[in-house]
Amino acid sequence: MVDNLDHIDQLEPLLPREAQAEPLLEKAYDLIRSAERLAGQCQGSAKGALVGLLRAMNSYYSNKIEGEHTRPVEITAAMTQDFSADPDKARLQRLAVAHITTEAWLYGKPKSTAEIYTLEGLCDIHGHLFDQLPADDRMVLMRNAANEDTETLAAIPGQLRTRDVAVRRHQAPAHDAIARMIARWGTVYGGVRRGELQLLAAAAAHHRLLWIHPFLDGNGRAARLQSLAVLQSLDLTQGLWSPLRGLARRAAEYGEKLSNADMPRMGDLDGRGQRSERMLVEWIDFFLDVCLDQVQFMTSMLDLPQLQNRIAALLAYEAQVANSGLRMEAQLPLHYLFTQGEMARGDFARMTGLGERTATTLIAKLLSAGLLVSDSPKGKVRFGVPLWSLRFLFPALWPEAEADTAAAR
Repeated sequence: MVDNLDHIDQLEPLLPREAQAEPLLEKAYDLIRSAERLAGQCQGSAKGALVGLLRAMNSYYSNKIEGEHTRPVEITAAMTQDFSADPDKARLQRLAVAHITTEAWLYGKPKSTAEIYTLEGLCDIHGHLFDQLPADDRMVLMRNAANEDTETLAAIPGQLRTRDVAVRRHQAPAHDAIARMIARWGTVYGGVRRGELQLLAAAAAHHRLLWIHPFLDGNGRAARLQSLAVLQSLDLTQGLWSPLRGLARRAAEYGEKLSNADMPRMGDLDGRGQRSERMLVEWIDFFLDVCLDQVQFMTSMLDLPQLQNRIAALLAYEAQVANSGLRMEAQLPLHYLFTQGEMARGDFARMTGLGERTATTLIAKLLSAGLLVSDSPKGKVRFGVPLWSLRFLFPALWPEAEADTAAAR
């Protein structure tokens, strides 16, 4: 079969048939129920701290998938405008910050699921991400089908590509067909009925968008942000999980499943479209598995009795090994903050059971360590999740950040 890459029917099937979709819908049902339970586990002030941390982690992993990532501590530094003197590292820091800012923008400016599937919604995501980068950071080295360098071009934020491209083994659709293909993509996926089928649509849409390859550069990052925006619009993530960590941890399989779903239909039993339905089903199944794994992992991380023990382990280490001045008496008020929200400093001090001066000193040390956060010198305090605390509070959540900070304490 020879693809006619300017015809929108090359996208078909956009969704698997009912019989093929049935086991996927059951898995999607499990994912929705699991995500709802997770959302109920984290309602205190820790949610805000975790959401911010996870945005940085999402940025790290999305860029790692592209082979362009910077160290977690360098991302943290860049968030305070502390950029490396090394031009390459600084460029990667800017890219990381751009991703974090765009995810926060998507979360703070909610759109309906249907809007996220429009051409305008897609271009807005790409535009917001790349508009934060200076022109030099948006230069793209073009390669031909033989993977030979040809020329360097500038990726324009939010603008569809105006030339034909080949991406490794994939010959992307003709540039003048992109708008029509995105219109079809958005009509089908944005019109899916609410419920389990929307999760199948989110997974399928991720592949079909990457297959279209609408932009000169940044397609992977934009597609992952678009998928994250869809999941957020369905009230599934609450900012507490995303598939990006799981996709990066299974990066080789991610690339393989995406590539397989590019395949043309393989015989009369492989659906009725131009692309392989069997490979699309395998891709959707993989995507749902990744999402379910991430939800289950975060559910285990937010188990309150276990978390209380992990807070105790952190404080014991700090008091007995690191000699940082943190004390075990902080365990109860810290656990309370995680579950309930912010509190006045006096209330926190009383919960420690310490004398006023000792408790005040402890609060100051907790603030300095980042385990407490406050908006003003005498304001209420909230639970904080600094990078260095991850190996105690949320072990294996972001191993690269654990390794980055372990030597520093």
